[in-house]
Amino acid sequence: MLVVGFPAGAWQTNCWVVAPAAGEECVIVDPGQGAEGPVDEVLTEHRLKPVAVVLTHGHLDHVWSVVPVCGAKGIPALIHPADRVLLSDPGRGLGQPGTAVFGRLDWGEPDDVRELRDGEVLELAGLGFRVDETPGHTPGSVTFTAGDEFFAGDLLFAGSSGRTDLPGGSWPQMQESLRRIPLALPDDTTVRPGHGPVTTIGRERATNPFLLDLATAPPARGL
Repeated sequence: MLVVGFPAGAWQTNCWVVAPAAGEECVIVDPGQGAEGPVDEVLTEHRLKPVAVVLTHGHLDHVWSVVPVCGAKGIPALIHPADRVLLSDPGRGLGQPGTAVFGRLDWGEPDDVRELRDGEVLELAGLGFRVDETPGHTPGSVTFTAGDEFFAGDLLFAGSSGRTDLPGGSWPQMQESLRRIPLALPDDTTVRPGHGPVTTIGRERATNPFLLDLATAPPARGL
């Protein structure tokens, strides 16, 4: 599997481009602020053809460029229905619904938006992406697991976990999501978080203070 990532915008949000190999179709995960140019560079360098944008949640730093990327490529965006409203009203995610965000009121959805379902496996670009609901950071947060790659969004970071102090956040839900999904994955699973460096489930299981206090996880599982 080919996975290429880069930090986008002021929030340094990780955008991931995922494909079976160079010269194949690909999926774009979380195109944040200013991601259009770097995405095009990755596509050109590796001769990739995008087929979809998938979103771990609806916060602005993860979806900022979804409309221009989807529009330019003629591809759909996939998001959990509980976070879909944030595409057209990002202020809601900051506790300021209906207000201008960074001076803009013209937020909106791409032409083609499809809603994700918990437990489904998306067959995209010749790969299978399992969708798991992981509320806590936002009500519609999800993670994607493809083989031994785990796209964690703002659920799990190297040495930390996602914040829960924004509207729709819940610390009990975050704890349950951490216990139910990442702790159930094999240790050699690569964690590709929404911010910060790449890590592994094994490293986080052994050292991450937000995982150490959780109850014993269920048996490991994979795609």
